[in-house]
Amino acid sequence: MSAEQIIKEQRGTIVDVRGVDEFAGGHVAGSINIPLQEVAQRIDEIKNLNGPLVLCCLSGGRSGQAHQYLSSQGVECYNGGGWRDVNYLVAQNS
Repeated sequence: MSAEQIIKEQRGTIVDVRGVDEFAGGHVAGSINIPLQEVAQRIDEIKNLNGPLVLCCLSGGRSGQAHQYLSSQGVECYNGGGWRDVNYLVAQNS
């Protein structure tokens, strides 16, 4: 399974781990915003999201950190990389 396949099959939830202001400046339609620094505190909420999760940020760095942490917590998730790349995939499959 890959982030691209999940998006193509319109499964799961897209989680943008950028800051609130960054998210407000543009994001993938239908994605939710959980800033990286809030991921650990919101783990119960995250575990209740429709999975698998596709994580994104600006370039893939923060989503990579979130992926590492969430995977260690047993959450099925994939690093989608930059939100613009994820947005492109979503647009292609709409």
